[in-house]
Amino acid sequence: MEEGIIRLATALDKQDMIKFTRAFVSDIRVGRESVNRELLPWLDQIDTGWTGVLCLGMGGSAAGGDFLSVLCDESGAVPVRCHRGYDLPNWWTPDWLIIATSYSGNTEETLEACQFAIEHGATIIVISSGGELSGMCELSDSVHLISCPSGQPPRSAFGHIFSRQLAFLVEIGILQTEITEQALERLQVAVEDNDIITYPEGDVASLALNLMQNPIAILGPNELMPAVNRFKNQLNENSARFARIGAIPEMNHNEAVAWGGVGDDQDPEAAEQALLFLSWEGMHPRVRQRMDWFVSNCPTELAWKIHGDGETLLESLLHLCIMTDWLSIALALLHGKDPSAIEPIISLKEYLAQMNQ
Repeated sequence: MEEGIIRLATALDKQDMIKFTRAFVSDIRVGRESVNRELLPWLDQIDTGWTGVLCLGMGGSAAGGDFLSVLCDESGAVPVRCHRGYDLPNWWTPDWLIIATSYSGNTEETLEACQFAIEHGATIIVISSGGELSGMCELSDSVHLISCPSGQPPRSAFGHIFSRQLAFLVEIGILQTEITEQALERLQVAVEDNDIITYPEGDVASLALNLMQNPIAILGPNELMPAVNRFKNQLNENSARFARIGAIPEMNHNEAVAWGGVGDDQDPEAAEQALLFLSWEGMHPRVRQRMDWFVSNCPTELAWKIHGDGETLLESLLHLCIMTDWLSIALALLHGKDPSAIEPIISLKEYLAQMNQ
């Protein structure tokens, strides 16, 4: 497999997703340093008095909001909610700060939601590399821009996007959770240790090989669901693979019956699933016991744990992102797919553009 995966990467990785994955930690470091009051003096105007934060975005640009939400659930001063679509929730009021993220700046759902929000008195923080969304900052005093570097697929720009979102909430006092330099150093080791080109016969490439022929299911505790959902999306886009996801303990109250393993009843394809558990050291003890029981009783022999190392929830989440990004790229290459190719999404956008003519 050693020569194979390197050869496949050379032939298939047209937009250099491997390079972007290797840059994850440096992207976070640069983004963290891009948000301060010297560079963004408008921060003084908006650092108090918010009831909550509403994150707008779609696809790869929306993922960071899910991570902010669980971090604020753990230790934040106000709630963070995520909304994906053309509108705003009916309950939204202007005392909820809006973070609108679109890496390209041209995501139509986010643009329409922001236009409505501006008309109804919102304060909006835009995180973008350009496009129409960045231009809104020039049209309204209530819209402020935190810019990102451009030039890569949005799902590969998570380090750029999330680091700015997180640094912003820390700067205005909503979160106290920062990415320490020591954590970044450990995460950089994870980037290098899981590199599928440096280690083409390593654990990541071997696991990808085992996932090729079976349906994929991913389970994790509530606080890791942002990483679980992002992993699913990376498999969808990078690897062109479906993935079922579930949260523990909730899935123990419904989906567990379809898995079976105890008694006579189970889904006809339960034993064919490739099952991945995402875990970390901070799981509730009973959630850990539930996961252990499920590992012991699930009917499939294709089951693995992917453990997020780290001293905090934040570090563990980012560690999981690194491992699952490499895994999705390895799986894409083994399937003969360019991990950057997204033809159905491009086709849909072209169709929608024609409908506007």
